[in-house]
Amino acid sequence: MGDSPDLPPLSAALYQAGCRSYAGFHTPGHGRGHAIYPPLRAWWGEGVFRADLPELPGLDNLLAPAGRIAEAQAQAAQVFGADQTWFLVNGATAGLLAAVLAVCRPGDRLLLPRNVHQAVLHALILADVWPVFLAPCRAAGLWGGPDPTAVTDHLAADPTIRAVLLVSPTYEGVCAEVDTLAAIAHAAGRPVIVDEAHGAHLGFHPALPLPALSQGADLVVQASHKTLPALTQAAMLHCRGVRIDPQRVSQALRLIQTSSPSYLLLASLETATAQMATAGRHLLEQTLAAAAWVRAQVEKLPGLSVVQPPCGRPGFAAQDPTRLTVRVADLGLTGFAADEILHGELGVTAELPGYEDLTFLLSVGHTTADVAQLVAALQTLSRRHWGAVPLPVAPLWPGLSERVCSPRQAFFAPCESIPLAAAAGRVSAATVCPYPPGIPLLIPGERISPEALTYLESSVRAGGAVVGLSVQDPPEVRVLYG
Repeated sequence: MGDSPDLPPLSAALYQAGCRSYAGFHTPGHGRGHAIYPPLRAWWGEGVFRADLPELPGLDNLLAPAGRIAEAQAQAAQVFGADQTWFLVNGATAGLLAAVLAVCRPGDRLLLPRNVHQAVLHALILADVWPVFLAPCRAAGLWGGPDPTAVTDHLAADPTIRAVLLVSPTYEGVCAEVDTLAAIAHAAGRPVIVDEAHGAHLGFHPALPLPALSQGADLVVQASHKTLPALTQAAMLHCRGVRIDPQRVSQALRLIQTSSPSYLLLASLETATAQMATAGRHLLEQTLAAAAWVRAQVEKLPGLSVVQPPCGRPGFAAQDPTRLTVRVADLGLTGFAADEILHGELGVTAELPGYEDLTFLLSVGHTTADVAQLVAALQTLSRRHWGAVPLPVAPLWPGLSERVCSPRQAFFAPCESIPLAAAAGRVSAATVCPYPPGIPLLIPGERISPEALTYLESSVRAGGAVVGLSVQDPPEVRVLYG
């Protein structure tokens, strides 16, 4: 594996274990790479397989850390401003599941906006928690956070609400008023969980919005791999303050995290933390400059514009400038069609296509050549399609639906599959999520409205994807009997 690199403690121990010459009669079955398919070994190299090790002596145990993993998590807590941090190898999904399981009890109610990740809905099923949904604020075609007034009213009216869960930032980089919302929740005696999957980088440069931990959040979930130099699935769960029992969090993680974690993922979390602690501001300085340059170039292009949220209005506290949402509807293109052109012909792939726009994620991993290619591709798109008839107005989101039973009751209830077109008035047994906007439209236990069906049909006609329906033609949806 070459000369010993300068690595933090856990990664250094993993490196030494990978270099050690011994006969290992333990998992994984590829035997430190010896049995790996030769073309794959030639592609990836031997080092990655020699470091793919189980809980050997000296490498600690993720579910009961007392050595190198405990040390790495403590260092991450210090860097990210937490009292305690847990490494996650099942993505931010694991953190969201654990957060709800740790905070709520069966039958509790959780106040949350409708634009939550489907993992939160799965957590409600596992924990047997009733959701109390808020419609997030919407402006300029973007979803924001909930209106603080609505949060205040719900908490005052319903003493059975156990906690508040927020999404900040959104996929498009819109940040909620976490400080205000946390103060409201804490005054009512409720803790605050924040899904900060897209904001692990926020605490490393003063030009970025404030991270949730610094604004009073009690539990924060970050998908480190999304915006930091970490491997896919690598994530963190942070706790701060006295409102959450960390032992409950550890218990919950033991329920839903694998007992065979990848040390490659753990090492990437440790090294990403070390890298951001020492060079994060410099790296993000470059990223922010690149994002500002791209934004300026896009504003010069006919038919293209950068979508800006109305920061300062309820639900819109700030915008992460490393997320660029570019409107293409004035070129007569949906975001889906533009995405196909960019990806298939021009060598550029967006993070998220929508009906009217595309969202691009700029991270510390992008080079000058990358951003130049992005601008060149958008220039080509503008030149080819400027003058086309603008896209019709996007379909309206139908709003919140009537809740008939809890997500858990619906999940375990007898159900059947019926044609989607015949589902109006029935109670959904499935989570159905149209893209855009990536918000669950149908949730287990909610009645399916005619407006929801109309929205789904229009989304499909526009080229959007729908997750949760059958692959049959015509599509079918799972509903409760009766």
